Amino acid sequence: MSQIHAMSDDQVASELRKMTAFIRQEALEKAREIHLKADEEFSIEKSQLVRQETSSIDASYEKKFKQAGMSQQITKSTLANKTRLRLLSSRQELLNDLFEQAAKKLPGYTEDEGKYQGILKNLILEGAYAMNEKKLVVKCRAKDDGIVGKAAEEAKNEYKENVKKDVEISIDEKDKLPEES
Repeated sequence: MSQIHAMSDDQVASELRKMTAFIRQEALEKAREIHLKADEEFSIEKSQLVRQETSSIDASYEKKFKQAGMSQQITKSTLANKTRLRLLSSRQELLNDLFEQAAKKLPGYTEDEGKYQGILKNLILEGAYAMNEKKLVVKCRAKDDGIVGKAAEEAKNEYKENVKKDVEISIDEKDKLPEES
C-alpha cells in the first residue's frame, strides 16, 4: 500500500506558494491576452470610425465644392445678364435718341424735292428687295402722290436692272397716311 505522507507546515507553505505563483502567472498571461485582444479590437473600431468620418468629411467637402461651383455659376450668369441688360438699355436709349433726331430732321427732308425723291426711291427699293414680290402697294400721304409715283418708277427700273425681274409698284389710293402730326 502506498503511504500517505503527511506534509510538514513548511512543505505546505512551499506548495501553496508554488500554486499561488502558478495561478498568478496564469492570471497575468490571461490578463495580457485580454489586454492585447482589447487593444486589437480598439484599433479595428478606431480605424472604422476614422474611415467613416473621413468619408463623411469627403462627402461634405464634395457637396460644399459643388455648391460653391453652382454659386459661382449663378453669380457669373447674373453678372452676364446684368451686363446684357445694361447693354440693351444703352442700345434702346441710343435708338430712342436716333429716332427722336430723325423725327426732328424728317420734316426738313420733304422741302428738298430731289433729296426726298431719292430717299423715297431707296425706301421703296429696300421694301421690294425684302418682299421679293411681283406686285407691291405703297402707302403715302395724299400730298406726296406725285413724288412717290416718280420714286416708284425709278425704283421699278433699278429693281429690274439689279434683280432681272419685273415688279409692279402702285400707290394705295384708298388708304392714305395721315398728314404730319
